[in-house]
Parts: sequence; C-alpha cells; structure tokens
Amino acid sequence: MKLAVLISNAGTGTNLQAIIDGISQGKIDGEITAVISDKAGALGLERARKNHLPIEICPKKEDLLHLLKKINPDYACLAGWKQIILDEVILAFPNRILNLHPGLIPDEMDGKTKCPDGSEGLWNKGMLTTKAIQSFLDQKATYAGSSIHFLTLEFDFGPVLGRCFEKIDTNDTVNSLYERLKKKENQLYIEVLHNLTVKFSAE
Repeated sequence: MKLAVLISNAGTGTNLQAIIDGISQGKIDGEITAVISDKAGALGLERARKNHLPIEICPKKEDLLHLLKKINPDYACLAGWKQIILDEVILAFPNRILNLHPGLIPDEMDGKTKCPDGSEGLWNKGMLTTKAIQSFLDQKATYAGSSIHFLTLEFDFGPVLGRCFEKIDTNDTVNSLYERLKKKENQLYIEVLHNLTVKFSAE
C-alpha cells in the first residue's frame, strides 16, 4: 500500500513520524512514497530526510491534484496540512484522503458522539487545533478527542475511521491537554492505517 503524507510548517511532523514508526515496526503494511509539504522549511521534512523518503514541495493548492496524480498513492494522509484541499482533489481521490480533525466527528450529520463517560463529544467543526483544544476547555468538556476521517465535499465531515479520547484535568491548559492528546492522535493514525492495510490486502 502506497502512502503520501502531507505536512506543513504548522507542525513538527509527529504524525509523519508515527506513520514512519508504524511501518518500520510492521504495524502498517505499506510504504511512504512521498512526503509533500507546502513549505521547504517545514520541520517534518527533517524527519523525511532522516528516513530517506522522497520529498515534494507544493506551495500552491492548485498544483496538488497534478502532484497526487503523478504519485498516485493508495491513500493520502493529511498530517498538519494547512492548505485548503480543492473539491477537484477530493473528487479525484474519493475515500482515499485521510484527515485528522481535533474534534469528535459524528457518524451522521445530525448525530452525536459519546465520550467514555457518556457525555456528548464536541465536534469543533471548522476549528483548527489551538482553537479546538481551547473549545474543550471553554465548554468544560470532560473529554477531549480527535477523529480521523475520509475527506469529503462536506466540510469537516466524512466517514470516520477512528477516534481517540483524552480525559481533561482540572488544571489543564491548551498545551498540557494537547500534549497528551497528540500522543493518542499519533497512535490513532497507526491503528487506522493498520486497519486500512488489512482491508487493502484482502481486496
């Protein structure tokens, strides 16, 4: 199974590293055929170079479709990618673009997601990471959580492949909460890709 991992200079590349580690540990039966970044200075590119992975720079969102068609991955994994994914890209790669969202996406548009304690999970639709984590704290949620889903034309919604939860402590800040949640996000990416590789191999 061929994977393209899309990063940016907005993060440090921990999800990329998790995928690299998942492959090296045999948890993901696949290979990274390209690491795509919107900026040449993204920190995650150092992880790509250290592991001798092919690198592509895509500064314009209009160029992404041509690049992905050239690489032709089985799945494209958004891992801190901050460019808007154009509809034409989603339509060209249906149910093949994975997105990590810092909220608990329901299975249906009018549905709800339940946390481990039975409380309602926050979707955080349209929020980027820092604002989403702050939302968990502002709304006095008992759990924070993230979802990996297939990208669809419906903003921040699509078939959910997995979710992770992190209990919120009374003294949590955005940084302390996200530090713990991020570790679970990293593990979630490995689990989701493992499940996809099993399915891919069976087809």
